[in-house]
Amino acid sequence: MPYIDPETILEIRKIDVLTYLQNYEPDNLIRYSRNTFCTKEHDSLKISNGKWMWFSQGIGGVSALDYLCKVKGMSFLEAVELLATKKLTPLPINVKYFEKSDTPLLLPEKNKSNDVVKRYLTSRGIDVEIIDFCFENELIFESIPHHNAVFIGYDNHKNPKYAAFRATNPSRVMGDCSGSKKSYSFRLLGTNKDEVHLFESAIDLLSFATLYKLNGGNWKELNLISLSGVYAPSNDLTKSKVPKALQKYLENSLSIKRIILHLDNDIAGRRATKVLEFALSNQLEVVDDPPRYGKDVNDFLCFKLNIKSIKERNYERWI
Repeated sequence: MPYIDPETILEIRKIDVLTYLQNYEPDNLIRYSRNTFCTKEHDSLKISNGKWMWFSQGIGGVSALDYLCKVKGMSFLEAVELLATKKLTPLPINVKYFEKSDTPLLLPEKNKSNDVVKRYLTSRGIDVEIIDFCFENELIFESIPHHNAVFIGYDNHKNPKYAAFRATNPSRVMGDCSGSKKSYSFRLLGTNKDEVHLFESAIDLLSFATLYKLNGGNWKELNLISLSGVYAPSNDLTKSKVPKALQKYLENSLSIKRIILHLDNDIAGRRATKVLEFALSNQLEVVDDPPRYGKDVNDFLCFKLNIKSIKERNYERWI
């Protein structure tokens, strides 16, 4: 590396990531909202107010130098040399803009295999037949470079509209991909026309399907919908709204007569259950069926299968 004096390095540190991307990665830059940008390459990397944050990895920074080192994986010396040889000038902000309702779903790149995700899901007790069904129907895939499990939701025309990612390592990194619309959250829809089951997460949904199969049932007849996260209702029960995922499903499934809630055994889950009972009991039969052991449905599945690798969380069932 040629000698670069300290004053030049100080100037390099002043180069912001937006200016760098405008000059040298313009096709990787998308305007997410009025003052926020994201990248096509990493759907959870947001740039706003002179700073950037890569939410899926829990890291962020200010400068282009930070970006090249932390995101692109360059060494400090490599990044300094690159920026020292580039002519960078702030450009007019003319990248493509998407209104919030039209923000495209930015899916991570698929890995060639789903082996890591399959091992992860089986370690959580999920049945292999159910996992393979999801792979074959492109409901779940493994992303690169981090080998996250990605759960996909589609509209009625089989266009992907929602995606959630979840780390397959102990980091517990998880979230929604940019552009996700919760109205089309992850789900498995079966032949039953009368009832639908509701869960807080995709893992709980898959765990219930596994439990149903273990008990001799046909899981393919079930309608299973994930809320894609904790449902946070209003403090005023009368002002609480039905979650978007459930509302959209009920609008398109007029024959449904019964909704069965399998929300978590914690304060948030119990409160959300009461709100949904209040909001829907005049229209549907609402059944509260929380897990019989542990905090969530996956805890109960792991207990049933005697899976010791899952750390038990000692939550008593709320009565």
